[in-house]
Amino acid sequence: MREQLKFIIIMVGILLLVAARAAGMPFSYSFRSLSVSDGLPDLVINTCYKDRSGYMWFGTNVSLERFDGIRLKHYLIKGKAENLKRVYAVAEMAEGEIWVGSDVGLLHLDKATDDLEAVEPVLIDAPVYCLLSDGKQTLYAGTRKGLFIYEGGKMRHILIDKNVFSQWNEIKGLNIGEDGRLWLATLKGVVALHTASGKLETYAYRNPFYSLTRIGGVLYLGTMNEGIVTFDTQEKAFGKLVDVGCSVISSLSTDGKDLLYVGTDGNGVHFVSVTQRKVVKSFRHETGNDASIRSNSVYSLLVDRDGLLWIGFYQLGLDYTLHNNGLFAAYRYPPYLDTRDMPVRTIAFHQGEKLIGSRDGLYFIDEDRRLFKSFHNLRANMIISSCYFEGKYYIGTYGGGMYVFDPLTLELVDFDAAEGEPFLTGHIFCIRPDADGDLWIGTSSGLYRYRAGKQVAHYTGSNSKLPEGNIYEVFFDSTRKGWICTEKGLCIWDASSESIHTDVFPEGFINEEKVRVVYEDSRHNLYLLPEKGTLFVSDLSMSHFSRFDNELLRGKTLMSVVEDNEGWLWLTTNNGIYRYDKKDRVMPYSLSDGILSPIFINCMPVKDESGGLWFGNSKGLVYLDMNKLKSRKVPPYKLVVSEVRIDGEEAVPEVWSRGQADGIYLDKVKNNLTVFFSALTYTHPSDMFYEYRLEGGEDDVWKPLIGKSSVSFYNLSAGDYLLRIRSIGFPESEIVLPVKVHSVFWSWFVTGAGLLFIGSLAWFLVRKKRSGRLHVSGRPESQDNPVTQPDPDKLVLQTILDGALETYIPPMEHSEDEPAKEKYKVHKVDPEECRQLQKILERLMQEEKPYKNSDLKIADLAKMTGYTSHTLSYFFNQYLKKNYYDYINEYRVEEFKRLIVDEQYAKYTLEALAEVCGFSSRASFFRYFKKVAGITPNEYIKQLNR
Repeated sequence: MREQLKFIIIMVGILLLVAARAAGMPFSYSFRSLSVSDGLPDLVINTCYKDRSGYMWFGTNVSLERFDGIRLKHYLIKGKAENLKRVYAVAEMAEGEIWVGSDVGLLHLDKATDDLEAVEPVLIDAPVYCLLSDGKQTLYAGTRKGLFIYEGGKMRHILIDKNVFSQWNEIKGLNIGEDGRLWLATLKGVVALHTASGKLETYAYRNPFYSLTRIGGVLYLGTMNEGIVTFDTQEKAFGKLVDVGCSVISSLSTDGKDLLYVGTDGNGVHFVSVTQRKVVKSFRHETGNDASIRSNSVYSLLVDRDGLLWIGFYQLGLDYTLHNNGLFAAYRYPPYLDTRDMPVRTIAFHQGEKLIGSRDGLYFIDEDRRLFKSFHNLRANMIISSCYFEGKYYIGTYGGGMYVFDPLTLELVDFDAAEGEPFLTGHIFCIRPDADGDLWIGTSSGLYRYRAGKQVAHYTGSNSKLPEGNIYEVFFDSTRKGWICTEKGLCIWDASSESIHTDVFPEGFINEEKVRVVYEDSRHNLYLLPEKGTLFVSDLSMSHFSRFDNELLRGKTLMSVVEDNEGWLWLTTNNGIYRYDKKDRVMPYSLSDGILSPIFINCMPVKDESGGLWFGNSKGLVYLDMNKLKSRKVPPYKLVVSEVRIDGEEAVPEVWSRGQADGIYLDKVKNNLTVFFSALTYTHPSDMFYEYRLEGGEDDVWKPLIGKSSVSFYNLSAGDYLLRIRSIGFPESEIVLPVKVHSVFWSWFVTGAGLLFIGSLAWFLVRKKRSGRLHVSGRPESQDNPVTQPDPDKLVLQTILDGALETYIPPMEHSEDEPAKEKYKVHKVDPEECRQLQKILERLMQEEKPYKNSDLKIADLAKMTGYTSHTLSYFFNQYLKKNYYDYINEYRVEEFKRLIVDEQYAKYTLEALAEVCGFSSRASFFRYFKKVAGITPNEYIKQLNR
């Protein structure tokens, strides 16, 4: 009876899941939002469009917005009235020309001026509601006053009804059929235009149409009171499709095959299968569900060619799904198990069998025999260790002792119940077999050794050199030496003498640190992961060892390590997963690669028989198919430079966007450069990883950029540079931007030469006038045309004032840095001394964390480092180009990021946690967090939760 009931429950679950999918319930989508805090000048999004290069364009009630995944660029509409600035449509012509339909007519984005220019404003004097481009030379524009066709540089106007104010002429949708007919959705009905002959066919309908799309020979039309209406272009007949729960259809588009993408003003978004004639997926706002879309009032909808979903709302900005290349995947065994949102603490595999331990119980799957078993009523459901040994699985819990699972009988029994503690209520941290067939168990009560199911030794601090406390790990290397990781440091098990040693470590080793993991690779190098600090690498004899310090890994807690079949190491951390070539190259992976959460758990990874890697994550069991990694495609778009600023002022794109040959030109007076760029992947900004180098600069090496897509250079010296930027892991994505800085001498030389030329020209003109050869208005002097001779001195002055001299006289500039330069003119610090001071400060910040003192002053920091306050001030302002407060608060922000994922701070409020990190007030915490991270603390926490 119990088994039957269990079967019924499982089948009901399956049916509910299928029903949920069929009914279109939200499932497995992660959204990010854009609103005022992200720079949107208006929160009504009328249209969304993705161009060929990968930029996103949004039309609001006041502007056209370009989005590169990180920042917005505004093109404000110059309307005749406050309410005549809406952007309704965006289209792209040949060579990437952007055209815009708006309340003020048809606009074109001029690449030279980077500004919107009106197109035929006298002819097109009505709002443009829809645009359709053939991608070449023809553009169709539907307006309030008929159809306009731009072709070959000429504009044609077509009226459906001779009465220009007729509803037949108010066009809301355009589509080209396979037979070449242009279909128009109007307020009066449907119109077919034979583009070759110019013949018009009209089909009236009882309600106005406001949107139009097409699949095959059927048009799908959106109304404001009747839902979706169909029109069969062969039968010339109207019909109905399916009810989406709302009669107001604000947006209609399609994949061209079977799916309609429907936006409604009141009931969210729906995907409709036209062959099944039903809704197959829906996205609605759900109160209290942060994973749902933010509103059901949808004004615009786009499913782009990369599969990303863009939803524009009324008065709430925009939501979009984050890019995910699917490199990693969550393990699922339908219909029984989906590990997503399951914190996986331990995994043990054997052939087709998988044993998964979580914080909530134990799961066993035999894929070959199609068996599934779960356990949730253990003495403690938090599983923290497991091991397959001699046909059985050994399982350790936190606070509930140890169990043995038989995969043949599916029975779970106690391990050595006669021994009592710690195998009934203690902590079992690790279970490892050695080369002799003995089973070693690290517990909260010492180290146990079992042979053939019987205890042969129990090592404690009283009968061996084993320190008191927890035993976290026992690792046996290829020399049969056992590395024992304890609460108070490392010990060595010597198999030849069968004894534990603590005095065999050389000076400088990390034996006194708390080490969680020891791992040996195929080259017989050991990798030790301390609870705090960087990766430690040693040979088996401990004669050669060192720390591996990498900027991408700095400040992160290492959780696990495993080697893949190509000889690379995979390092999981509390904030991401990284691939390391064992030399100097580290590759980061993020949510955009499919990992469920950046937070990984202290779980030993598994490499299966095919070479695939399995990792325990705070949100599930993550799998990496190495074949998929090998065939990983280049990102769909080229890395682009989206903006350049010189001394804080935006440079016109024409200066730098035409290619490598042009580059950026600076002079010694204006020599501060900031370059903004993007890979146009539309993942979360914190998951974007780049690297850059400035060839010809002082520090000509590749530097990583983590969650940042801009790079700045200050006080560049005169010379030629090459700025190289690329996505980490994709060298083919590299872009090269030449930078040339002219010397002050050259600038003054050009200015002087210009002044000399102007003066010579003025002198020549005066001489001509004096000699009587200068004529007025191009007419020769005569008695019939007398002229008054001007004063030669006044003529010279007037010639200069006419504008020539203005071109060459440089304006007087007052740089903001002038007071600072004057301040530090006497007391300068050598660059080498600055570099040494930087290392001292970084070590101080990492080890002693003085920034946690909210009253920390620069004088306090001076005492700690042994330098003067003046030297520190110079170092911050002139060398790092940031002030003291920015420097300190950056560390406070990173401390907050570290603590927010630490379980012992889970009950802290944001304000309390900010105070722990050293912030003196809530306001300063929020201000500096947004400044450093680019997002608010709440947005950062939501990203972690996702």
